[in-house]
Amino acid sequence: MSTVSYKDAGVDIDAGAQFVENIKPLVKSTFDANVIGGIGSFAGAYELPSGYNKPVILGATDGVGTKLKLAIDSGKFDTVGIDLVAMCTNDLICNFGTPLFFLDYYATSKLDIDESTAVVGGIAEGCRQSECSLIGGETAEMPGMYAPKDFDLAGFAVGIAEKEEMNRLSHVSAGDVLIALPSSGIHSNGYSLVRKLFFEKLDYKFDTIVDEKPLIDILLTPTKIYVKTFKKLKNKINALAHITGGGIIENLPRILPDNLQAVVQKEKIKTLPIFDLMSKHVEETEMYRTFNMGVGMILVVSPQNVDYILQNSDGYVIGELKNGKKEAILV
Repeated sequence: MSTVSYKDAGVDIDAGAQFVENIKPLVKSTFDANVIGGIGSFAGAYELPSGYNKPVILGATDGVGTKLKLAIDSGKFDTVGIDLVAMCTNDLICNFGTPLFFLDYYATSKLDIDESTAVVGGIAEGCRQSECSLIGGETAEMPGMYAPKDFDLAGFAVGIAEKEEMNRLSHVSAGDVLIALPSSGIHSNGYSLVRKLFFEKLDYKFDTIVDEKPLIDILLTPTKIYVKTFKKLKNKINALAHITGGGIIENLPRILPDNLQAVVQKEKIKTLPIFDLMSKHVEETEMYRTFNMGVGMILVVSPQNVDYILQNSDGYVIGELKNGKKEAILV
C-alpha cells in the first residue's frame, strides 16, 4: 500500500526549517539587552526593565486587514510587516506604554520562503523603528484553510508603563491644544473601500501614476510609527490618540473625560493628495469616519508646551479642548 506524507498534504517541513534559518539574523537584529535566549525555543523570554515604581504590563494586538490583499496581488511583501508592528505599538503608546517585545502569527496556504522572509523582514524593521524586540512568532502552513497564495498576519505587542501614568483623563483640561502628527498615507484602515474605489469603480491599475508615483507604491506605503516621537516628547504630552479606523471623529473621544469636547478646525488639517483624490468620489463625512485624512496621531498638550512640541516634531496645531459634551467635532 502506498504511503502519504505531510508534504503530500501540502505542508513542507523542510521549507519551514529553511524559513526559520533565513529569519534568524532578521530577528536577532531587533534584540536588546533584556532578551533572554534566542529564536527556536518554545517561548520567548524577556527580562523586565528596572526603574519602575509600579510597573504595569500592557498588551495590544492587531492585523493589517485587506491591505494584505494588495501586497499579495502586487507581489510586494517588504512593507506590510511594518504596518503590523505599527498598528500595535502605536496603540501601546496611547496608554503611555513603552513597547518591549513583539510576536507575530503568519498563516498561509503554502509557505513561499522568499515571500515570508520579506514579510518578516518588514516586521523586524517595524520592531527596530518601535525600539522593541521580536522575540517569537508562529508560522502556520494550512492549505485546506487558505486559498493558494493567500496569507494572513496578526501581531502582538507587549509594553510597560508606570501605573500612575496610564490614565490620561485626569491630565487633560479645557484649553489644551490639539497637535496633529502627520500620517505617512492611508496607514492600515479602510482598504476595502480603497480597493473598491480604485480597482472597481475607477478601474485603476497598480502602475497608474498618482501624484507622480505608481498607485501601488502609495497604497502600500507603510504605517508611520510614532514610538520614538512619543519617547522624546512624553513629559510634555497630556494624552494622545492613534487615528485608525473611525478616523478623528471616533478615536479622539477615547481620550476625553465626559465634560470635554475636542474641536478640530478642518481647514487646518493637512490632507494628503491620495485623500484629496478619493474625496472626489467619496462623501466627505464618509472620508472622515473611515480614514486618518493625513493625521496619524493627535497629541493633547498644555498651552505652555505647544512651542516645544512644534519645535521637536513635525506636528502642527489643529484645534483645542473645550467644556462640553464628550465628542470630537469638525468645524
